[in-house]
Order: sequence, then C-alpha cells, then structure tokens
Amino acid sequence: MKVVIGSDKAGFALKEKVKKYLKDHQYEVLDVTEEAAADFVDSSLKVTREVLDNGIKKAVMFDEYGVGSAMASNKVKGMVTANVNEERTAHMTAMHNGAKAIALGSGIVGEKLAYSIVQHYLDTNYAGGRHQIRLNMLEEMI
Repeated sequence: MKVVIGSDKAGFALKEKVKKYLKDHQYEVLDVTEEAAADFVDSSLKVTREVLDNGIKKAVMFDEYGVGSAMASNKVKGMVTANVNEERTAHMTAMHNGAKAIALGSGIVGEKLAYSIVQHYLDTNYAGGRHQIRLNMLEEMI
C-alpha cells in the first residue's frame, strides 16, 4: 500500500520516525516534504494534492497539534482529513468517514502511540454503504 506523508517543522521529527516505521513494515512511502515545510498549510496541501490528483487511498500529515493540517486539508473539495490522537478515532474515521488522511500532532502524540494510530488507520477500510450518504452531503456543501 502506498502512503503519502508530509510535515511542517514542528512535526518533522515524528514524521521521520513514522516514515521509518512504515518502510520497516513494507509500505511504499511517498514523502512530499523531504525537508520540513515552513508551515502546516504548505505541508498539508502538498499531501492533499498528491492524494486527490493521484488517487492515493491513505495519507498522514504531521504538525505540532494536528488540527491545523486537518483544517487546511479539509478546505480542499474532495478531501477528508481527521485530526487523530488515539487509535479508536483512527479506526472509526477510516471506517465511517472514509478519511483519506489523518493528521497527527507531535506535541500531543508520542512515537509509540503514533505508530499504533497509523497502523490502526492503515488497517481499516472504508465501510461505505450508509456512511456514503454523509460524505455525499459534505461534498455538496459550498
């Protein structure tokens, strides 16, 4: 599975650790920020564009708190990014919300928890069905 990752300066160290974890677990990793982006808006939009333009199914964004990357990414029509800081939300946002990306905050989530969150997210497929109705409603919003 191909996973797109990216970060700003605050999330860079955690991104690098998760990148190694992903590669060690045989994921194909596309890092759109080999050098830290100056701002979470820049890094999250690089990840978002890669996901939407190339049909990537899973992505992870990193900044200090996660919420900035999620907010910036979700401004782009067609993107669903969840700010996640524990495993259950990672699982449920993938299953029920069809999240194309999750955003992690390096100031909140430590290394081992980040590995677990990312693995729960990657291991979960979108359920579709009744959940698609809500995604369609989101897409119709201006």
